[in-house]
Amino acid sequence: MIYPRDEITGVILAGGRGRRMGGVDKGLTQLAGKPMLWHVLEALQPQVTKVIINANQNLESYRDFGHQIVSDVIGDYSGPLAGMASGMQAATTTYIVTVPCDSPLIASDLVARMYHDLNDHTAEVCVAHDGKRTHPVFLLLKRDLIASMLDFLNAGERKIDKWFVKHRTTMSDFSDQPEAFLNVNNPQDIETLEESLKIR
Repeated sequence: MIYPRDEITGVILAGGRGRRMGGVDKGLTQLAGKPMLWHVLEALQPQVTKVIINANQNLESYRDFGHQIVSDVIGDYSGPLAGMASGMQAATTTYIVTVPCDSPLIASDLVARMYHDLNDHTAEVCVAHDGKRTHPVFLLLKRDLIASMLDFLNAGERKIDKWFVKHRTTMSDFSDQPEAFLNVNNPQDIETLEESLKIR
């Protein structure tokens, strides 16, 4: 599926506290012998022109991956919207695509499908759907929405769904591969993901 890869920057959201993991930084958690972020990079990097990592702790460890690091532009640990805004400010491409650092089974055609759905529906924002629910941190959006996002955050808002309704938003149907959205919420999830990686 052809799409303008050179117009899209990937932003990996690794700015959370990892509370449900006992305070452990999810992106640096070991999965199948490598940091979680390594697996996410392997899946995302071929689909975009550049990768930016949003992180608020362990910055030196994240710099070892060789990509630009940006911290939240508003507050610390202010949620995924703050990380998205940080990535949008740092990017220079027409679009950004965001993915979380704790979902290493990203579909190999994630960006292509979301790009085509966004353009087919003349939308500004495209969010992934696994057939049962949306995954609002798997997002493709136009970078020129940065002013809207910053205004929203500066007003004290944090709920991403409330921001979506301000813009033309469409969904990408990934019901054919819902496993692409498996993520780590607790240590037990790592075992499940390692089994999935073996199957792949």
